Amino acid sequence: MNFGLTPEQEMVVNTVRGFVEKELYPLEPEIERLGKVPTEIAREIQRKVKALGFYAPNIPEAYGGGGLDNVTMALLERELGRTTWALHVWWGRPSNILVAGDDEQKQRYLLPCVRGEKVDALAITEPDAGSDMRGMKTHARRDGGDWIINGTKHFISHADAADFVILFAVTGDEAASGHSRKRITSFLVDKGTPGFSVQPGYHSVSVRGYNNSILSFDDCRVPSSQILGEEGRGLEMANTWLRSTRLSVAATCVGKSRRALDLAINHAARRKQFGSPIGKFQGVSFQIADMVTEIDAADYLTLAAAWRLDNGLSADREIAEAKLYASEMAARVTDRALQIFGGMGLMSELPLERMWRDVRVDRIWDGTSEIQRHIIAREMLRPLGA
Repeated sequence: MNFGLTPEQEMVVNTVRGFVEKELYPLEPEIERLGKVPTEIAREIQRKVKALGFYAPNIPEAYGGGGLDNVTMALLERELGRTTWALHVWWGRPSNILVAGDDEQKQRYLLPCVRGEKVDALAITEPDAGSDMRGMKTHARRDGGDWIINGTKHFISHADAADFVILFAVTGDEAASGHSRKRITSFLVDKGTPGFSVQPGYHSVSVRGYNNSILSFDDCRVPSSQILGEEGRGLEMANTWLRSTRLSVAATCVGKSRRALDLAINHAARRKQFGSPIGKFQGVSFQIADMVTEIDAADYLTLAAAWRLDNGLSADREIAEAKLYASEMAARVTDRALQIFGGMGLMSELPLERMWRDVRVDRIWDGTSEIQRHIIAREMLRPLGA
């Protein structure tokens, strides 16, 4: 690995950080108060990002995207992580799984997302099936040339603002290693399709304004042409295309933590107790030392995993390590930063109390910490036959 940034990467980091600090930081209090991002604000963010030439940076250039490699994307996500998901989601990073679509699907879904004309949402999680994807109950049965979908999804982020969902549903059973298991298929389902409804989800203390929704499918009929990829290959396709989402969580955790550290350092240098800046006291200075050490470790883990992807190397374990460590690190760092501020850290006048709440979800979505540990241990034990 080359630990230095290229001129292009330096430009990406500086441009994104400048945009976040100038354009998005000032919006945070209003979004927290409203609990949503008004349409006019969302569209204005999109317009400004397009003017920068940075919209859809994760999509290959062949489809009009930025075509950034995984390391540069991790650097970009790291800077976006300094603000709330509710705002930086409008930067526009369409689900790259849409690249797996056929030519017609690319025209109807991928390209409009790249242009900012449509927004997608991934619909996987269910009330009784979160980490256990094969435990999902939403199912689709074939009816001639169509599929009829029934079931419920919940915790579906950004579905309230999406134009369509990338839905994962059971389409039958298959034999595997002497056992029967569910076949999972991915469908593209437009809002407005009869039998498909979106209801407000649950009130969450984390990432206010980046809302979750409950999706209901009641004899929702879609044609076979709406299958994304192959029937029964949904999980394999998801594992191939969606690993970047865990890297995104890891990178944004690093960004949040660096902002929290910056706030804590500046406060420790200015705030005086007993005639000296509190940063001179070991009780504070040692916390700062631990914070920056953990942030750097998470940063390098994330970039190393991204580097492996860029070089065609296996990276499942490394991605799991980055997601696990960065998300748990962010919880520790924001808590320490808040402690350094004392009572003021809990007040909404500062962003710390929001960041402290927001990082809690990072240990849950896109695979819980327990799932990441399972992946890591499996990769270590499987070669030994265990």
